[in-house]
Amino acid sequence: MNEETVSGLKQWFEDYVNTFQSGNVEYKKNIDLKRDHTRRVCEEILDIGKSLDLGDEDLRLAQVIALFHDVGRFSQYARYGTFSDLRSEDHALLGARILREKNVLKDIGPEEEDLILRAVTYHNRSTLPEKETEKCLFMTRLLRDADKLDIWRVVTDYYREQEGSRNGALELDMPDSPDVSPKVCEDLMAQRIVKMGNLRTLNDFKLLQMGWVFDINFPRTFHLIRERGFLAMIRDALPESQQVLTIYSQIESYLERHCPDL
Repeated sequence: MNEETVSGLKQWFEDYVNTFQSGNVEYKKNIDLKRDHTRRVCEEILDIGKSLDLGDEDLRLAQVIALFHDVGRFSQYARYGTFSDLRSEDHALLGARILREKNVLKDIGPEEEDLILRAVTYHNRSTLPEKETEKCLFMTRLLRDADKLDIWRVVTDYYREQEGSRNGALELDMPDSPDVSPKVCEDLMAQRIVKMGNLRTLNDFKLLQMGWVFDINFPRTFHLIRERGFLAMIRDALPESQQVLTIYSQIESYLERHCPDL
């Protein structure tokens, strides 16, 4: 895959997203949100990849995986009015299906095409499949780190700037009640990723986001999390309670152990 192929795929992506534009302000805001997210994930994956001294070919492959990881989000939101997979359909599977149906990757070799489709399919799973090639798992982990970095940026900006108005799509339509679910607390104190099915409130969702640090794979990502202060920003968006402080302390300690001074 050369740079010309990557440029062509980027143009396809932009043209595809433009088919979802609308005069509805709220709708357009959320379509733009996912388009801009994709652009930044492409930048983040290159940054992490370069920190690992990946060659140009692997960097191009990583960029294309990032470009298409959320391509299913646009059809999902247009069809269901939500970004919640539980209330609609799995956006990763939907994205891989769109890429196949539209034959988007026709100019890429079959092995790379298959790897891209598998990485897109796996990127939002709670755990990655054991029976998979090392390269596919590596690229998927690279994507998952890059994806989380920008989701953290999006949600922390939203929590800090929020002034009464809420974006239900960004909050996955979770009710903003003060409680935190016991199963969410149990998972985080055991340093486990919170299962989406255990979420009951917006606070649960915020804690899940904080706990993503348990699924980070590369040193560069850990350093960027600490440098950008994402965990403290999410903590500040949660109720002031001993329970929240205890969970935060557990997660912050995990980050520090995996992020020694350079």
